[in-house]
Amino acid sequence: MSTPDLIRQRLAALEPETYTLEDESAQHKGHAGAASGGGHFRLTLVSHKFRNLSTLARHRLVYEAMGELMQREIHALSITALTPEEL
Repeated sequence: MSTPDLIRQRLAALEPETYTLEDESAQHKGHAGAASGGGHFRLTLVSHKFRNLSTLARHRLVYEAMGELMQREIHALSITALTPEEL
C-alpha cells in the first residue's frame, strides 16, 4: 500500500468531514531527510474532533493517528486542522 493510502486509512480515526492530502516529496529531492525515503506531505483536515482543542492538541491527535508512519514513511507533515465551523 502506498504511503498516501496508509495516511488516508489512518485519518479515518479522526472522522474527517473533508481533507486534502498533497504529496510534496518531489519538491524535496536532494533534501537530507528525503534520503531516508520518508515523504513530505501537506494535510488539511476538517473534523469535529478538533472542537475546543488548541492547535497543538489538534496536531498531537493527527500525529497519534499516524503512529509509526511518522518514524519511516513520513519525514515531514504540514498540518492544517480545522473544525467544520472554521471553514
